Amino acid sequence: MRDHTKLRAFELADEVVLLIYRATQTFPKEEVYGLTSQMRRAAVSVPSNIVEGCARESQTEYIRFLEIAFASLRELHYQFGLTQRLGYLDGYDTTGPELKIIETEKVLSALLRSLRR
Repeated sequence: MRDHTKLRAFELADEVVLLIYRATQTFPKEEVYGLTSQMRRAAVSVPSNIVEGCARESQTEYIRFLEIAFASLRELHYQFGLTQRLGYLDGYDTTGPELKIIETEKVLSALLRSLRR
């Protein structure tokens, strides 16, 4: 069994969750069951799938859960951009969360590439 706490991808994904929860606190009330909920679920899905993958015995299953985590992260990246275009993050410094999402994508992608070799 692998230790997820030793993975940089997990650390970054965990930071992304906190940033997304903070960012979505100011969303309009009508989005509570829309983008707020969707973005939070996608954000939590990333580190959750990394943790679940680390608990799997087979390398194939481990990679599969990391792929699911990566897909959720890409989904979140789109949603974050959408909320910016909708003006939901006006007055909020979006640079930090966006850069953290991009960094997490790069680290998780590199981890996947290294495991597929």
